[in-house]
Amino acid sequence: MRANIDIEFLRKNKLILLECISGSRAYNLDLPTSDTDIKGVFYLPKNMFYGFDYIPQIANESNDVVFYEIGRFLELLSKNNPNILELLDTPKDKILVKHPIMEKVKTEDFLSKKCKDTFGGYAFTQVRKARGLNKKIVNPIAKERKLVLDFCYVLNKQGSMPLRQWLKENDKRQEQIGLVNVPNFKNTYGLYYDGTSQLGYQGVMKKETATTVLLSSIPKEEVPVSYLQFNQDGYIKYRKDYREYWDWVDKRNAARYEDNIQHGKNYDSKNMMHTFRLLDMAEEILREGKIYVHRSNREELLAIRNGKWQYDELIRMANEKMKSVESAFQTSKLQDEPDEEKIENLLIEIRNQLYV
Repeated sequence: MRANIDIEFLRKNKLILLECISGSRAYNLDLPTSDTDIKGVFYLPKNMFYGFDYIPQIANESNDVVFYEIGRFLELLSKNNPNILELLDTPKDKILVKHPIMEKVKTEDFLSKKCKDTFGGYAFTQVRKARGLNKKIVNPIAKERKLVLDFCYVLNKQGSMPLRQWLKENDKRQEQIGLVNVPNFKNTYGLYYDGTSQLGYQGVMKKETATTVLLSSIPKEEVPVSYLQFNQDGYIKYRKDYREYWDWVDKRNAARYEDNIQHGKNYDSKNMMHTFRLLDMAEEILREGKIYVHRSNREELLAIRNGKWQYDELIRMANEKMKSVESAFQTSKLQDEPDEEKIENLLIEIRNQLYV
């Protein structure tokens, strides 16, 4: 039976307790191109709830329609999850279905000082995302991947030069190089050269996927022609940055990326808009004990999305708002955290009523 449980099954069998338009359309931040996100709450058929087929969450393929089983919903509320708390105060014109039993689930029973970390902490995450995108846009990494050779340097007179340059200027090949460790000098090697290829030197690297240099057996009578230093830490960092950058290129939302490029500010403006929305909401919750899903400052927030501000200005403004959230937290009259026993009793009461 479990395989047949989907959103249409919930609708057909009248298992939906709450269904709301969420996201930008609920926030009053939607544009003509905005998707319509749906979130809601359901309960399972009695035999499934009491059997092995308990399902906490159901979503469509694009994940823009998500429903939570009533127990999972109350659990997330007890953790002060922002997306879930917002459902309790969805504007009336965005509520599509609301079962009378949901009147028992009251916002004031869940709001707590934890919202400083759940709303504010999520906002901090968005700031980090914006910073990460700023770094990626401003510092793109070439598709052609650098190799170990590109992080090797050869002692030259009183300085050094890149290995590739040294090879070119001296008409030599990396495959005919032999390297041996220099004691007490990390990542530094004696560089030997065999133009005849008869001594069996390993070269500096054999595969493009190499992560370090190769060592060779060197006859005792041979004399190093120079010394080579391998910037291994730099190479490890480069590999990590390369992988993260091109993973991001493959997965990024093309239309959203183009928007960010067009406004020319080099940050994810949509993420930054939601950063300020979340910080505003965190402060309101802590000061007033209320959730305002519909944002009255639509123009101000959309100006952020449209790239009105420079990146550094937004970071400064976000830091100021974070200070305001902290101040509100210090004086907040909210409970420190939700009363889990009370919430559990509520869940039992709801299920007893549903499964008569």
